[in-house]
Amino acid sequence: MRRVLGPSGRTLEPTGRVGFDTLPDQVVNREMKRGFTFNILVLGETGVGKSTLMDSLFKRPLEEVTHTHDAKSVGCEVYTHDLEEAGVKLKLMIIHSTGFGDQLDRQQSPESIVGYVETQYERFLQEELKTSRSLWRLHDTRIHACVYMIQPNGHSLKSLDLITMRAIHDKVNLIPVVAKADAITKAELLEFKQTLRRELEANHIEVYCPEEVQAIFPLAVIGGRDEILLGTERVRVRQYPWGIVEVENEEHSDFVKLRSLLLRTHTEKLRLRTHRVLYERYRKVALQKMGFQDDPASEPTSLREVYEQKRRQYMKELGHREDEVRQMFLNKVKKKEAELKAAEQELTKKYEKLKAVHEEERRQLNLQQKAIDDERREYMERANLEAEEITKKKDPKKDKKK
Repeated sequence: MRRVLGPSGRTLEPTGRVGFDTLPDQVVNREMKRGFTFNILVLGETGVGKSTLMDSLFKRPLEEVTHTHDAKSVGCEVYTHDLEEAGVKLKLMIIHSTGFGDQLDRQQSPESIVGYVETQYERFLQEELKTSRSLWRLHDTRIHACVYMIQPNGHSLKSLDLITMRAIHDKVNLIPVVAKADAITKAELLEFKQTLRRELEANHIEVYCPEEVQAIFPLAVIGGRDEILLGTERVRVRQYPWGIVEVENEEHSDFVKLRSLLLRTHTEKLRLRTHRVLYERYRKVALQKMGFQDDPASEPTSLREVYEQKRRQYMKELGHREDEVRQMFLNKVKKKEAELKAAEQELTKKYEKLKAVHEEERRQLNLQQKAIDDERREYMERANLEAEEITKKKDPKKDKKK
């Protein structure tokens, strides 16, 4: 056994067994005890068969809720399952898109999916940036594989599929598959696959395609929940009046190859690529926005220097913002004062006008009162005179005596 250490190429030749050859076993034991996480984003239009495919992949019902086509917006529903096989523990997280392709205005559909993917990266990044972090205990929710299910229309990609894949292809391990492959003939399926490959290449969409499946890529799959007994084995099938289609029969679909790619041969590769390539790509952009730069010509910038620089920049922007808010407030106060002054002047005018009207009415009332009083006095005088005359006519003797 030989070991080469260091740049000098110094060679050590142990004279006996040391024991560090057990390191792989220690890693295996640690990971077996800790368990694994694997997160699958299943993306496609409502009714394309997402839930059925996941049930078929894991050979058990995963209890997803059936959705209708009346969703008002695109969302993501998360289902977490703890699975175990031969002592290997797997925390499986399946993310289903809901309402995808059900709206008349579909411009926001890709943004909702991208937003969910980036939120999971941001959650992991924020845990990394903590002074006291516990990444080993954090439930990793980053998307390890995105199974994009395409409707088998036999012609080409829909515009929604094309726009969505262009939006997410550099953020997830994109695995496009043709859903419900038994809906078209083999000749139509072969031509459809060729069309999809041309469109994906023409639009520079990066997909996860290992060498062993390049010849038949994209994979065409069938999902089914029915089980029947064929010989001595129970198999999953789709039943039709004319016969059955076996889900795991490679003559009928590429389902077995998809399951092998996701859960057998490339599971760890998908996990590592998510962490080492896709997450690092997001992390680089996020840190650059925070002010971190890798400049080989200069000394590395410390976290404190970056913090102080960002703090000064923030305080400067805050000062400008305070000035803008203060000026905006003063302008609003001046405008309000002018409005109040104009309202006051208007009220003063109305008051003076009403006062003048009131004085005029009062003067008229006084004149009318004076006229009534004069008329009353004249009436009383006339009444007294008439009364005296009447009295004289009734008693003429008194006048004679006098």
